[in-house]
Amino acid sequence: MATGLDATLGKQDTRFFGHPRGLATLFMTELWERFSYYGMRALLILFMTASVSAGGLGFDTSKAGAIYGLYTSMVYMLSLPGGWIADQLTGQRKAVLYGGIVIALGNFLLATPGITSFYIGLALTAMGTGLLKPNVSVIVGQLYSEADTRRDAAFSIFYMGINLGAFLSPLACGYVGQNVNWRLGFGLAGLGMTLGIIQYVAGGKHLGEAGMHPGGRGTEEAQVRTKRRLLVTSVVVAAALAVLAVLHFSGVAHLSAQGISDAMGVLLLLTVAAFFLWLLSSRGWTAVERRRLLVVGVLFVASSLFWCMFEQAGSTLNLFAERSTDKSVLGWSFPASWLQSVNALFIITLAPAFAWLWVKLGSSEPSSPAKFVLGLFCGGTGFAVLAAAATQAEDGTLVSPAWLVAVYLLHTSGELCLSPVGLSAMTKLAPARITGLLMGVWFLSISVGNYLGGRFASMYETLPLERLFGAVALFGVAMGLILAMFIGPIKRLMAGVK
Repeated sequence: MATGLDATLGKQDTRFFGHPRGLATLFMTELWERFSYYGMRALLILFMTASVSAGGLGFDTSKAGAIYGLYTSMVYMLSLPGGWIADQLTGQRKAVLYGGIVIALGNFLLATPGITSFYIGLALTAMGTGLLKPNVSVIVGQLYSEADTRRDAAFSIFYMGINLGAFLSPLACGYVGQNVNWRLGFGLAGLGMTLGIIQYVAGGKHLGEAGMHPGGRGTEEAQVRTKRRLLVTSVVVAAALAVLAVLHFSGVAHLSAQGISDAMGVLLLLTVAAFFLWLLSSRGWTAVERRRLLVVGVLFVASSLFWCMFEQAGSTLNLFAERSTDKSVLGWSFPASWLQSVNALFIITLAPAFAWLWVKLGSSEPSSPAKFVLGLFCGGTGFAVLAAAATQAEDGTLVSPAWLVAVYLLHTSGELCLSPVGLSAMTKLAPARITGLLMGVWFLSISVGNYLGGRFASMYETLPLERLFGAVALFGVAMGLILAMFIGPIKRLMAGVK
């Protein structure tokens, strides 16, 4: 495993802003993957709700919200098997490569006409992200030894790559998609992922042994059993999907987007419950590991609640930008999707300030649980601002984009309190033999949040917006207050992890 040492010089590798050169490779890989994801996401719900005459799919918001929530939740839910596959079979390096290729294929399918290619493209993009997203973060952690103090800073730099891609993609893909052609916008997202794959392969030599081998390697016989179980599971899932398709097209059963979304919501809940039941009831954990796994569960819930609010950026906030916001400045008009870049712009500008603040506070720096509380407060407050904007827009008035900018400022502040800390906490709290799996759990929490956010989006036209946004605001602040009451016990369960 790479440990941040330059093998040729025999000293600490500091060739990338004081960090190992391999961090630059992973930085650019994640930048292009996020360019692909956020570029496509900025267009998705707008494309689905645009009229057929305008090149869209003509879905109502109830159906579009259900599909959006299902897709974005599956993107992160599939990180759980993606982490397991890397841990048990492929290693993180191959998982990232295969995931990137599948993502690019999915985006290019979205760029082709036809409702079938649209749904298959969404499925492939979700599966590819499930392979790539958790494992590229694990490789970042493996570039450093456990005692290397640069580890947290590395994740902050890595997080900047995420947000640079997220900033550029709505501007590029959003402009092409809304002003030129929806399909070309999706194609541009696929081109970005293709560039990321090329860069990742070319820069692989700088990663050393990081992510090369499965973390759960056992005997050859155990490896064969694992592969056999994966094959059987894949066949069963494929057969079940085939049966559903036959029932639908034969008219025996009608499958709707809302019905599938409801079923997947139940599956998601059962998956979460079953996973944590298995995790906490399994033998072989030390007392310290078991306490830390309890903290993982608490942070999972808090993370899900935050992302439920934050990830409505691509759904309810995007619809509000398109339908209720004045998209012109000094007589110059811009597409609604451009406002999707505001969050990333705030991340890029505010991340150094937050990093300086945590260092400046020293021993007074808030603990990880306390930062999660701050994240929930910021998420809830942002929706309180949005509820006020909705009140002004209820008679059809177009409100200033400054309202959404203020919402994104609050949500970004919450993200900076919660997201980098969560990524780092998972690598510290996880037992070494299931690091990839627990990184998948982190993304599973985002999956739950995305699903809940999609359900809120499906109510966009059925509830007054001020009531819808106000309910989300109250929900976020209340959950933050509840978590704040348990900061002390959570810190004790962390058993020394800062």
